[in-house]
Amino acid sequence: MVYLIIVLVVFLVILALFSGSLYVVRQQSVAIIERFGRYHLTAVSGMHFRLPFGIDRIAARVQLRLLQSEIVVETKTQDNVFVTMNVATQYRVNENNVTDAYYKLMKPESQIKSYIEDALRSSVPKLTLDELFEKKDEIALEVQKQVAEEMSTYGYIIVKTLITKVEPDAEVKQSMNEINAAQRKRVAAQELAEADKIKIVTAAEAEAEKDRLHGVGIAEQRKAIVDGLADSIKELKGANVELTEEQIMSILLTNQYLDTLNNFADKEGNNTIFLPASPNGVEDIRSQILSALKAR
Repeated sequence: MVYLIIVLVVFLVILALFSGSLYVVRQQSVAIIERFGRYHLTAVSGMHFRLPFGIDRIAARVQLRLLQSEIVVETKTQDNVFVTMNVATQYRVNENNVTDAYYKLMKPESQIKSYIEDALRSSVPKLTLDELFEKKDEIALEVQKQVAEEMSTYGYIIVKTLITKVEPDAEVKQSMNEINAAQRKRVAAQELAEADKIKIVTAAEAEAEKDRLHGVGIAEQRKAIVDGLADSIKELKGANVELTEEQIMSILLTNQYLDTLNNFADKEGNNTIFLPASPNGVEDIRSQILSALKAR
């Protein structure tokens, strides 16, 4: 009975030692194993065995997944404008250099931040505020190259560096907005002036065309009147009426004068036209017309 108890105790001790010597490393991570306080090996994902009694111990578990660090850097541009820049850096541990990543660098995120601040504060002061906005991606790429070169000696790979935001001082930002608004108003005023110019030119061209057509109409009208008078003279002569040419012209001009008065009354809205009340008055009109004709 005592023998069985001893065997059972020994079995339980061996089982406890064996189970304590087994360890699992998760996917996308590695385990740093030290033996007697010195680096022994790097265990990849899966189940592994280590020596018990503290001979082998897991010093650290290092993530191989992509990590991101976001920092805020304040610096000054060439035109003395203070800006705040938000920078996002994506980085990961080099699988082939895990020992350097663990043993050489205590706080990688702080070190990356220091390198980025140094790189930005050496490049941004060379640019104006407008150039900074225009060359934001180029600056990010240059910073990425500098930081990647420095961090590679510590077993880290800088995958991407992004400048996600450039925020100038509040007063400068307000001034930029006012300048932009003034420029847009100036462009709008120019466009409105150009539109008014087109309207004026178009209206002037239309008025000129109207006057031209009106003149053509008057000329055509006068030509028609002259042609009508000439035809009337021919008809009176052909009717064997014993009248002189001067008398015929007098009659036609008098009729034309009376027709003109009638048209004037219709177009101008006049309801009353003053005319001579006796035949002698009509003769006076005829005489005046003939006198005007001879004077010409």
